[in-house]
Amino acid sequence: MPIALITGGSRGIGKATALLLAQQGLRVVVNYHRDRQAAQEVVEEITRAGGEALAWQADVSDEQQVVTMFTAIDEAWGPVNVLVNNAGILATQCRVENLTAERINRVLSTNVTGYFLCCREAVKRMSIEHGGSGGAIVNVSSVAARLGSPGEYVDYAASKGAVDTLTIGLSLEVAAQGIRVNGVRPGFIYTEMHASGGEPGRVDRVAPAIPMRRGGQPEEVAQAIAWLVSDSASYVTGSFIDLAGGK
Repeated sequence: MPIALITGGSRGIGKATALLLAQQGLRVVVNYHRDRQAAQEVVEEITRAGGEALAWQADVSDEQQVVTMFTAIDEAWGPVNVLVNNAGILATQCRVENLTAERINRVLSTNVTGYFLCCREAVKRMSIEHGGSGGAIVNVSSVAARLGSPGEYVDYAASKGAVDTLTIGLSLEVAAQGIRVNGVRPGFIYTEMHASGGEPGRVDRVAPAIPMRRGGQPEEVAQAIAWLVSDSASYVTGSFIDLAGGK
């Protein structure tokens, strides 16, 4: 049975993805940073439905915690076959002229360094070169990488631009090792993240400017992720699916 690790799997897009992949027969590891109860609730929902899941606390920006998490999964179930890099943070809306180095580095350490570290550990286990059997990685980026998020969070947008470059570069680096690496770029999705930016109702505010005139649901993003990690996407790597209502 394939093993999937979803970082930031206790809420929003991560939670929706964990539930969907479990429904499709994957064993799911729900990574979380702080909210143990939320992660455990996801695990319990999966278990009640007949699936297999476990929760694991780790700050993905911390190298040792990432290594420890992957090692623990190895020991519990075996090496991961699927990685969904989803953990990300957003700070309060702010113009570039008011950003601090502390804030910039905090956003980049989770949103960029965290993705790199998890990709590194996943590749070590998936790569045919290292005795693995291949695998699939999906990096959750954002349409902010294309739009820039002016006046709100250019630092977050820049971190997602880096995720896009990681996705392209890594996909080419490991294509011959049985590993596919793709990305999704959600935009204007109803999740708790907007509250972190200081505007819980942001999606409703911007909805009139979205060509489809509505925000998206986490489950809609999860469907794209599930397809990218499935055998149905076996010839797809280095690609992106935008989920932003036409933006």
